[in-house]
Amino acid sequence: MKPMTWHPEEKDERVNQYLSQTNRAPYATIFAVLIGLFCLVTFVVLVSSF
Repeated sequence: MKPMTWHPEEKDERVNQYLSQTNRAPYATIFAVLIGLFCLVTFVVLVSSF
């Protein structure tokens, strides 16, 4: 049976760097979608009032 102690491997540091670079929330996209939805709702309200 193998021992349960974990020892870091050589590739772990590279994997952690890759994950920290790629796991970012797309804040710009979320913000753009929210602005677009806000403009769409505003447009619909303005047009429906006529």
